[in-house]
Amino acid sequence: MIIGILVSNNDVKKLLRELDVMNSVIAQLAPEEEVVIHEFASLCLANMSAEYTSKVQILEHGGLKPLIRLLSSPDPDVKKNSIECVHNLVQDFQCRAMLQELNAIPSILELLKSEYPVIQLLALKTLDVITNDKGSRAMLRDNQGMDHLIKILETKEFNDLHTEALSVLGNCLEDMDTMMIQQTGVLKKLLAFAENSTVPDIQKNAAKAITKAAYDPQNRKLFREQEVEKCLVALLGSESDGTKIAASQAVSAMCENSGSKDFFNHQGIPQLVQLLKSDNEEVKEAAALALANLTTCNLANANAAAEADGIPPLINLLSSKRDGAIANAATVLTNMATQVALRDTIQSHDITHALIGPLRSANTVVQSKAALAIAATACDVEARTELRNSGALEPLVELLRSKNDEVRRHASWAAMVCASDELTAAELCRFGALDNLEEINLSVSRKNKFSEVAYNKLLNYHLPLKYSRTGYLSSGDIISDGFYDYGRINPGTKLPPLKDLCLEEANDLHTVLLVNSKSDVSPPASTEDKSSDIAYGQTVSSTSSLRRTSEEKTRKNSARFGSPTEERLEPPSGRTTALSKSATKEKGSRKGRGKKEEEKLEEEEEVTAAQKWAAEAGPCKEWYPPSDPDFCTYVYEVTKSILPITNTKEQVEALAKYVAEKMGGRIPKEKLQNFGWQLHISEIKFQLKSNVVPIGQIKEGIFYHRALLFKALADKIGIGCSLVRGDYGRAWNEVRLMSESQKGVSGGHRPEVYIVDLMFHPGGLMKLKSKEADLYRFL
Repeated sequence: MIIGILVSNNDVKKLLRELDVMNSVIAQLAPEEEVVIHEFASLCLANMSAEYTSKVQILEHGGLKPLIRLLSSPDPDVKKNSIECVHNLVQDFQCRAMLQELNAIPSILELLKSEYPVIQLLALKTLDVITNDKGSRAMLRDNQGMDHLIKILETKEFNDLHTEALSVLGNCLEDMDTMMIQQTGVLKKLLAFAENSTVPDIQKNAAKAITKAAYDPQNRKLFREQEVEKCLVALLGSESDGTKIAASQAVSAMCENSGSKDFFNHQGIPQLVQLLKSDNEEVKEAAALALANLTTCNLANANAAAEADGIPPLINLLSSKRDGAIANAATVLTNMATQVALRDTIQSHDITHALIGPLRSANTVVQSKAALAIAATACDVEARTELRNSGALEPLVELLRSKNDEVRRHASWAAMVCASDELTAAELCRFGALDNLEEINLSVSRKNKFSEVAYNKLLNYHLPLKYSRTGYLSSGDIISDGFYDYGRINPGTKLPPLKDLCLEEANDLHTVLLVNSKSDVSPPASTEDKSSDIAYGQTVSSTSSLRRTSEEKTRKNSARFGSPTEERLEPPSGRTTALSKSATKEKGSRKGRGKKEEEKLEEEEEVTAAQKWAAEAGPCKEWYPPSDPDFCTYVYEVTKSILPITNTKEQVEALAKYVAEKMGGRIPKEKLQNFGWQLHISEIKFQLKSNVVPIGQIKEGIFYHRALLFKALADKIGIGCSLVRGDYGRAWNEVRLMSESQKGVSGGHRPEVYIVDLMFHPGGLMKLKSKEADLYRFL
């Protein structure tokens, strides 16, 4: 008796543990001991079991079994102390497992019939804990536990037990089937208690019970028939935050039923939007979760949320301190953004700035949802401009390095959407998106469809890099002015900007081929174009200008160039004048090597002066790629002579012969080794004092020179062809043509792929899968 009373003091508890008296106390629970001994021994254990260390000792010394036996004691004090001790012990999952083995539930259910409320309450609290385990729920049903619970709910005198009884009932309904609910009338009791009770805890637990039961599809169907949604809408208006949270969670669970989703369209969504403005963060999180589930794959509900003025509080919720609230709000906004009108409204509330914080979150769920929101909202030029200006692209690119699969996938999706215009693609590249995406795609386990598409879209805006990394340009990849071929680079290697390459000292290690038909040095249209030009290392030309019609090309070239003679006699002004003179004199030196020494010195001085001018042009001055008057002439001539040809095959043949003629003519296979193109290229680099060689200045070109020139000219006059890089200086062009046998034949015949011969028999066309084509490409 003395120990049982003293042990309520913490110091006494500690001392008794040190004295290791637990075994002696448990021994006093033996059946042969007097009831009064049972009372104070169980009291001692009840007080001791409040601490974890004592719990372990009680279990280790076998105290649970005698405690369960004493639940059937005739003395109420023994029952009260024993069930209190059991309640403390079952907080540990190991004890709950032992409780099932000892078949304790029948004894606990008997305590519900006690005339002492404190015993009933402790029994219900114990059941509330143990019924979180599926095995215990099954045992409770097998022992008619549902009947005991319903009887308590039906007895008004037991209203002080209703809250706990509903909580136990909610646990049991988690895996209850529909027949059990119908037979026992549990649902009607739940709804009645939820609607009629004024006790917040009863309402809250009723809503929780509905939530748990609603995870079962059959139960949801029954709930829908009983119009449980009306009850939940009423609970959303409760003054208790706990009830609001539980009701919102129940709405979320019921959203799996399409009929329930439709019901909440008119009733429920306005109330949930109001809850988004609550001062309680948990309430806002639960309401946002309900809205996220309601608006997923449901345009009507997304509109209803917007009509209820839900966009502003959702945007505000993106700055919440609760990760769940942020993720849920981002999901709702993503669901809304699938409609253009709602997307415009969302963008007008500055969602881009609001998403920067979530993009930088340490929580992967928040990161994933934020990236997905970017993908859903950045669907137009204005939104992507805002992304650039707000600084949201940098954290988005950082997410591509995430170790989480979903974060990488959604970040790749967002990058794919953002890469739909040139300026945004340039910013993504500046922050390392290309490198990150390339690294992802090199991994079998980390790559995804979005990462592959995003990578290719970014490369489409940076054709020099695309050709260097992939060795392939398709017919849709239009070579524009400022394109340069740096050669093959390995994954992870940076492609130097054209400006840096032009300012490098000439050497024997590397040659960069430049395509540039611009004959003027007019400044770019805007500052943004200029910054993009620097990022890409090439002059900027809009996508539409690359794909203008052949007629427009003809008019432009005719207006620009006049005639080849005029072009040669009146070279462009500025620094390009020196380069033009250099190119002209260089051609003269090949025809006759008797040039005077004074002319050579004059030429070198002019080139040196031009390069010095470019070197001194600091970051505040405009820089332009070297001009290429000869290539300008080529464009004019093919536009005038080859573009008017109506037959595509004849156009290809004519262009191939033209290219071969400009680069040294036909080269027989047996004389290929003696073709001195290397010395010719070295002479050009020496004269230009640069590793960057304009393609038009090459008059003795090998495979990859000719293939590049063919592609560049073909793109100018609208002939579709691809450019493929091979090994050992090989490159070739592929064109798709209808064979003679297919012409005029109805049906879905596909055009055949041919390789254009620019070397051995200029103008010849070889089927892709032929021995002749293999010899051209590889031997």
